Amino acid sequence: MNRVLVIGSGIAGLTAALAARAAGAEATIVTKARITDANTTHAQGGIAGVVFPDDAHADHETDTMRAAAGLADPAAVRALVTGGTEAIAWLIDCGVRFDRDGAGRLERGLEGAHSYPRILHAGGDATGAEIQRALVAAVRAAGIEVREHTMLTDLVLANDSARVAGARLLGPTGEVRAERADAVILATGGAGRVFARTTNPAVATGDGIAAAIRAGAEVAGLEFVQFHPTVLAAGEPFLVSEAVRGEGAVLLDETGRRFCVDAHPDAELAPRDVVARAIDEVMARQGGRPVMLDATGLGSTLRTRFPTIDRAVRERGLDWVREPIPVAPAAHYLMGGVVTDLDGRTTITGLYAAGEVAHTGVHGANRLASNSLLEGAVFGARAGESAALTPAPPYTTTQEFPAEEPETGVRPNSYQNLRRHVRGELPELMWREAGLRRTEAGLARAAGRIDGWIRDLPETADAVGIETRNLLIVSREIVRAARARTESVGAHHRSDATPARVAA
Repeated sequence: MNRVLVIGSGIAGLTAALAARAAGAEATIVTKARITDANTTHAQGGIAGVVFPDDAHADHETDTMRAAAGLADPAAVRALVTGGTEAIAWLIDCGVRFDRDGAGRLERGLEGAHSYPRILHAGGDATGAEIQRALVAAVRAAGIEVREHTMLTDLVLANDSARVAGARLLGPTGEVRAERADAVILATGGAGRVFARTTNPAVATGDGIAAAIRAGAEVAGLEFVQFHPTVLAAGEPFLVSEAVRGEGAVLLDETGRRFCVDAHPDAELAPRDVVARAIDEVMARQGGRPVMLDATGLGSTLRTRFPTIDRAVRERGLDWVREPIPVAPAAHYLMGGVVTDLDGRTTITGLYAAGEVAHTGVHGANRLASNSLLEGAVFGARAGESAALTPAPPYTTTQEFPAEEPETGVRPNSYQNLRRHVRGELPELMWREAGLRRTEAGLARAAGRIDGWIRDLPETADAVGIETRNLLIVSREIVRAARARTESVGAHHRSDATPARVAA
């Protein structure tokens, strides 16, 4: 029986573990915090999929390719869309309670750049939390081992460095130990914490991508960072789902003008990169002050349709039923990642990746709204099954697997101060120089600063130190990719280059 080690506990990781177990493997999930502390839990809008008789796979494929500015891989998009119908049925079988109308029919919603209202939601705006609940219950019922508060520090390679032999893990008591596995699946999510303003939880520090880079795996598409257009600009960032605009909310500048109609024929429902840049332009003209999201036309239905957002709005002393609320863009999703084939295989034998950490090519330059949960379910299952069937390596000696490593101990104050400085300054640097608008001069400044930090920061085996180095490594690769792509396309905008290519 093959042993599959799954790193991460969002929809991709949980699905991968369940698929690996179903295929006959012994699966173990390790997760940096609690099993519920994943981007999936925070996903509001829903999951896209062709489940209604008047929808078509070809239309979902077209919408996905258009939002991706033509840079998505057609084969990956086809696998996502055609596999999505079965994946959603599987989620329902796992106990996901999608919202239904009085007759018991699945409710559907419309989001930006979709030509059809194919978005399923649960709890109004708590879709990710409901999916997480159901899949965690399924993992528990299947008897899959889960280790919480256990962090990936590095991948372990066999002597020839041609395949993965396991992973080094930092346990809850501070010990670092190497663990053997026949296959490792990275499902660690993205790296939103690279940026000063993000919708991502604190765990999103790019751990899987950084570990894969250190191991020599290929990465791609890291220049494509999606900035969600509408994030509350009062208190801690809190995402206001695209579904709110799908229901009819509009964006206004501080004079009350609806400005998105000038940016794209679909106005507020244009691809996310278009709407985010339109907001950014308006904010620049009005001294950096946020724009306003006007959902007052939806009235009291806001409280029933979007209870999670409604609670967050009210906690900030706002009443969006009666008045517009301030919003601004924030880093939300990383389209690039560890390069995989359609079964999750990376360029290193035995190493797989699924979900936001992976680069299947399905999102191209800009992810279509609500395709992320679908990606986790579809490609998580494919990666799990493929990993379970990976031929076990012919280990003949224990020399291929390193011994347990001790904690490195307390670092001097100079190191602690440097680390605090990097954690405070790096996100501001990336937001300023590698955010919504980029130039060669700004990217070069960022590259020089990041390289200096990487050079000066010592190796460490404590969680904060590991996260800091991971953030630096991923930031370096984002900047490197952004400098290499000199044209503007999708979520990657070079204000010193050719005009952005906007999907029609």
